[in-house]
Amino acid sequence: QVQLVESGGGSVQAGGSLRLSCAASGNIYSDYCMGWFRQAPGKEREGVASIYAAGGHTYYAASVNGRFLISQDNAKNTLYLQMNSLKSEDTAMYYCAAEIQHENDCASGSWAYGGGAGDFGYWGQGTQVTVSS
Repeated sequence: QVQLVESGGGSVQAGGSLRLSCAASGNIYSDYCMGWFRQAPGKEREGVASIYAAGGHTYYAASVNGRFLISQDNAKNTLYLQMNSLKSEDTAMYYCAAEIQHENDCASGSWAYGGGAGDFGYWGQGTQVTVSS
């Protein structure tokens, strides 16, 4: 059983930065894919970024590539999402998720759209990010 708790959301002006954290507890093994998703009102939940728990490849959605950075502190069992140069279109509820996956699948981002969120079995409660222009 895995429990995930997000924090760090808030309101920020366009161009600003936020860092989201996801504290994980339970049995997070090295073959877990750790991901960040977001969902805006009336829109599908989309994958933003991922990192393999054992380290290595990461995935970023095209819309955030170069602005967001995913990282993890295995000693603290914590996942981070550093969000820079925020835009109004980044406004959404952000969720941390985890699931056992092959590293190649985790890094491919094939789960990021089209209902691929269903590939992840463990979810946090979400943290709201609001970017004002």
